[in-house]
Amino acid sequence: EFRRVLFRSIMKRVISIIDCGIGNLLSVKNWLSHVGVVGKVIKEPEDMRNAETLILPGVGSFYGGMNGLKKKLLIEPIKEFVRAGKPFMGICLGMQMLMEYSEEFGRCEGLGIIPGGVEPIPNTKRNGQLHKIPHIGWNSIHPTMNKNKMWDEKIYDTILNNKNFYFLHSFMVVPSDEAYRVADTYYNGRRICAIIGRGNVFGCQFHPEKSGKNGLMLLKKFLAL
Repeated sequence: EFRRVLFRSIMKRVISIIDCGIGNLLSVKNWLSHVGVVGKVIKEPEDMRNAETLILPGVGSFYGGMNGLKKKLLIEPIKEFVRAGKPFMGICLGMQMLMEYSEEFGRCEGLGIIPGGVEPIPNTKRNGQLHKIPHIGWNSIHPTMNKNKMWDEKIYDTILNNKNFYFLHSFMVVPSDEAYRVADTYYNGRRICAIIGRGNVFGCQFHPEKSGKNGLMLLKKFLAL
């Protein structure tokens, strides 16, 4: 009975997708539609005030994403939404923009919702040998050692532990406090933050909308928050 009630509640959901000018909005809308959720693209500040759940996707440069939000006057409405305690998800660049700054193409200010910054992935393996940048392809995720409550109580499911998700990025999130790291991945020995969380805010470095059934499982966990 609980599952039927949860399914009916999800079917009625409308998830707002923020258009910052450089996100793959169609992929995210299609991803949501697989579980019967309607994805509504928004690009105006007033649209955000009526939203119940927000997703911020993004591909490309940090500066381009933040500049897009600034031009559309969406930065302060995003912060107001987060302060209201409503569920928020950032995907790939959208996750990176949650941080205070990025070092991509010079230092650029972010949304400052989660303390820390965005730094380039080291261009060498742990043994010092060069490896390819960007980090691209399928890689597994693992809960962090600090037993983050978001992973344990909200996002974690045994089916997601050690499962593969699709990554495509050259920069990585480095939170100032380990408590914000929910899950990591490893690229040739280099530790990379894969999932980040703080209260009602959740972000993933990988592309769940391109990660098949594992991405759909993650979406269902997020919708059940």
